[in-house]
Amino acid sequence: MHIGILQCGHTPEAVSEVHGDFDALFETLFDGQGLTFSTWDVVDMDFPATIHEADGWLLTGSRHGAYEEHAFIPALKDFIRELNSARKPVIGICFGHQIVAEALGGRVEKFAGGWAIGRHGYVIDGEEVHLNAWHQDQVIEPPDSARTVGSSPFCEHAVLVYGNHIMTVQPHPEISNDVLSAYLESRGQDPIFPRDKINTARAMLGSLGDEPRLATRLARFLKDARP
Repeated sequence: MHIGILQCGHTPEAVSEVHGDFDALFETLFDGQGLTFSTWDVVDMDFPATIHEADGWLLTGSRHGAYEEHAFIPALKDFIRELNSARKPVIGICFGHQIVAEALGGRVEKFAGGWAIGRHGYVIDGEEVHLNAWHQDQVIEPPDSARTVGSSPFCEHAVLVYGNHIMTVQPHPEISNDVLSAYLESRGQDPIFPRDKINTARAMLGSLGDEPRLATRLARFLKDARP
């Protein structure tokens, strides 16, 4: 199955030099799942000619907010609405989770509870999983067409499903502990991020996560989705 990666942002230079940009992280995450990939840097206004350039689509993370005024955001929302109308298979991660919600009638805001950084526990369809996160924005009100299938004490709407063709996830299954370590080195000194959360994230780098299990589920969702 051919997946089009809509790259909504770029990893920090210190991360990309070792691990690659978001598209490389996702190709690593889905290795062995029977997927092939092409990438469009939509954050730089590089958009596919049509929604039919790929069998399914994946929207990545970004340092931008889904509610912010950037040239690529209105165009991306239009593209998402077109994908939804055609019921094309779509996966959204972090910013991708948020921009899909915004495009389809939901609301995203900076969460009053602050930042999620590092390993967090979630319950997805009754199953507990542990994944790395890095966000302050959250989906506060999901669209009417979405159902919440995953949450945590910190993030009520952590996983949303729309019909049988769109699944979006707030945490970052593509960010392994090795990648998170590079993020912490690159961004951990920035005063915007709470020191206690940076330190807690560093202390948990040795804990095992459920990235491979979620990758299998996401790949299966893409393959099973039907227009």
